[in-house]
Amino acid sequence: MTTLHDQIQMLRAELTSFHLSRRERAKIERELNQVCAQFAAKCHDGEASA
Repeated sequence: MTTLHDQIQMLRAELTSFHLSRRERAKIERELNQVCAQFAAKCHDGEASA
């Protein structure tokens, strides 16, 4: 099972590729921002319940 942290790392690795079109790069950046927001919300929720 892929965790949010793993997904963030994979998306960051994809962004280092030199063979991305502008459209592909923008799509990956949007997805990365969404996953980072989910991760931050999960971490914030975990702190609130602790």
